[in-house]
Amino acid sequence: MKKLFCLCKKEDSVVVKDIGLLILRVIVGVFMMTHGWAKLSNFGVMSEHFPAMLGMSSKMALSMIVFAEFFCSIALILGFLTRLSSIPLIVGMGVAAFFAHAADPFAVRELALLYFSIYIVFLITGAGRFSIDGIINNFVHRK
Repeated sequence: MKKLFCLCKKEDSVVVKDIGLLILRVIVGVFMMTHGWAKLSNFGVMSEHFPAMLGMSSKMALSMIVFAEFFCSIALILGFLTRLSSIPLIVGMGVAAFFAHAADPFAVRELALLYFSIYIVFLITGAGRFSIDGIINNFVHRK
């Protein structure tokens, strides 16, 4: 427990950071994946009512958000191409917060902004050591 709070050695703080990124990736990825699954499993019905945005048809906009929320969330959970897979999630949450719900009160936009912020962190930090990206990185930089 002392190691967790003191983080006296640099190696200890790196491991704790990587464990934190793993936990955050899995939790956020699973939560967002449920949003994407709901849209994917009801695609036919939702495509009739989903708003057309940014010059796209409603089906195209729905397809893009399903790709981000479901498939990119799976990549995020696995830590596979994390920085790249966070980009569609950032765009999707940005569109939700700043366009789709722009006229809504902050309480409605709050969740999209929270996800938006977390995905920016993943874009900056990457997945950490405990991920497919970490395994690939270790393999490539093996000495």
